[in-house]
Amino acid sequence: MTYEIPVTQARAELADLINRVVYGGERVVVTRHGKPLVALVSAADLDVLEGAARPEEERAVRSVSGFHSLDSAPGEQGHFGLAARHREPGAP
Repeated sequence: MTYEIPVTQARAELADLINRVVYGGERVVVTRHGKPLVALVSAADLDVLEGAARPEEERAVRSVSGFHSLDSAPGEQGHFGLAARHREPGAP
């Protein structure tokens, strides 16, 4: 059974929610404005979820998740080796 609870209420009932997940085997979904925000899972369920990841997916993620040194163009300010800069929404 999945139990949904707003984030404001979940803050006040965190200990009870943890007990429901660990001892009651329930699924708890914390919502904000009616949309799922986060799910509480037991440590045992987390182990199962993490074990379900396929090795080839893990290799693909590792191959693109590292930071690489990038040289700046002459006269351009360095960007600390990041491939992209943060831009404010609506900025070109």
